[in-house]
Amino acid sequence: MSKALKGLRVIELGQLLAGPFAGCMLGYFGAEVIKVEPPGGDPIRNWREVKDGTSLWWRSLARNKKCISLDLKTPEGRDLVKQLLKTADIVVENFRPGVLEGWGLDPESMRADNPDLIYARISGYGQTGPYSVKPGFASACEAISGFRYVNGYPGEAPVRPNLSLGDTISGLHAVLGILMALRSRDRGDGGQVVDVALYESMFNLLEAVVPEYDGAGVVREPSGTTVTGIVPTNTYGCGDGKFVVIGGNGDSIYARLMVAVGHAEMGTDEKYSTNSKRVIHEAEIDQVLKSWCASLPLADVMATLEEHRVPCGPVYSVADMMEDSHFQARGLFEQVEINGEPLKIPAMMPKLDNTPGGTQWPGPEIASHTDEILQGLGLDSDQIKHLKTTGIVTDSD
Repeated sequence: MSKALKGLRVIELGQLLAGPFAGCMLGYFGAEVIKVEPPGGDPIRNWREVKDGTSLWWRSLARNKKCISLDLKTPEGRDLVKQLLKTADIVVENFRPGVLEGWGLDPESMRADNPDLIYARISGYGQTGPYSVKPGFASACEAISGFRYVNGYPGEAPVRPNLSLGDTISGLHAVLGILMALRSRDRGDGGQVVDVALYESMFNLLEAVVPEYDGAGVVREPSGTTVTGIVPTNTYGCGDGKFVVIGGNGDSIYARLMVAVGHAEMGTDEKYSTNSKRVIHEAEIDQVLKSWCASLPLADVMATLEEHRVPCGPVYSVADMMEDSHFQARGLFEQVEINGEPLKIPAMMPKLDNTPGGTQWPGPEIASHTDEILQGLGLDSDQIKHLKTTGIVTDSD
C-alpha cells in the first residue's frame, strides 16, 4: 500500500532527539529521509542500552533513514548539504539558532535556489527573542514552560517523568507544522519556516493554567497523583503491590463506582452529586477507594470496575505491554532484524487505513547510504573517493 508522504524528500540535520523524532515520523509515513550526521555519528548511536556497538534506541529512532556522515565545519561538507537542500521538500534541523546562518544553509540563503523548501527549525527557545541564544535541553525547557511546576507533590521538588518529553512533544509539533506548511505550499504559497521551541511545545500542554491565573488569580499547584479540580481520579495501590488508575469523575460514572466498591449510599448522597461538590470531599472519597483497592489484587479490582463500566487502567511496565493481547492485536510492536537477530521496536501512530506507515529497515550503520546519496547528486566514483580520503565524508565500514 502507498504511504501518505511518499514522494517527499526530507533532509534531517538534527541530532539527538527532537529533530530525529520528527524525521522518524516523516519517514515512517513514506517520506525519503536523508540523515546528515557529523563525523562519528549522532550521539544517540551510543546512548543508553548498547548492543554490538550501537544503541537499541538508535535502531528505532533512525528507522527508514538513509545515513551519510559529513563534516559541516568544512566548506566542501557544507556545499554538499547545500546541494542536498536544493533537491529537498523539507529540512529538519535543531542546531542552536544562528549556526545555519553562519554556514550559509539558512532559509534565506536557500530561498533563491529552492523557494518551496520548508524549514522545520527546532530549538530550546525559538529563533527570536532574548532567550533564543541560550542552549535549550528538554529538561530545562520543560521547567521554564510551566510543565514541571505542576508535577509532583506540594512542598517537594517537581518530578520529572523518566522520558525526554520536551524533545518528543517538540518533534510532534514539528511534524504538525510541516504538514500545515505543505498544505499551504500546495496552494501556491511557497515554502516557509516552521519555528518550534521546546519550551513552547510544552507550554501548549498547560490546558487552563493561563486563563485560570489571569481570570481568577489561581496558580495551579502540583497535586501528586491527582488532577486539581477533578474528583475522583487517582492512582491506587492494590493488594498485590500493583497499581490502578481510576477515572470516576463523571456524575453517573461516580455513582456506578460507588456501587462497585460497596458504598452505594455515597453515589446517591446529594453532597457528592456533582464534581464541584466532590472536590470539597476529595479526601473522604479517596480514602474509601484507597481502602477498597488495597483489599484486592489488581485483576479483581479491574474486573469489578469494568463490570460497572468505570474507566480504569493498570499501570503497565514495558514487560506488561508486550504480554498484553490488545497491544498485540493493535500491532504496536514491529520486528526488525539486527545482525541476524530479531528486535522489536514500537510502531508509530496514528493508524491510517488507506496509507499506513511502517518500518522498512532499522536504524542503519554509520554512513550506510553515502555512495547512493552522493551519486544522486551527480558525483562520480573519483569525486566520492576524494571526499572520503580527505575526511569530508565518512566511509562506511
